[in-house]
Amino acid sequence: MNPPWIRTHKHGVILAIKVQPRASKSEIVGILGNELKIRIAAPPIDSAANEALVEFIAEKSGCHRQTITLIRGATSRSKTLSIRDGKLHEIEKKLLQGENR
Repeated sequence: MNPPWIRTHKHGVILAIKVQPRASKSEIVGILGNELKIRIAAPPIDSAANEALVEFIAEKSGCHRQTITLIRGATSRSKTLSIRDGKLHEIEKKLLQGENR
């Protein structure tokens, strides 16, 4: 069974993320309820934290930046990202390798 923060869809993978902007460094903290909690160093001004989150997920998952889309939560701390053509188990493994818990 897959964790609640990651699921497949017809074009790839969907991630449910809880973001904490203005952190001292960008890092994966762990699982918080049904979301993967991530601290992002960028402030939530002019979409800087959203862009930093997408770049961070691309780096950690090994996916190209262009395959990652913010589909929900542009102004919220709870966000939903889509990774086109992503493989669920590969992305889950790569993201949890960076977990700090």
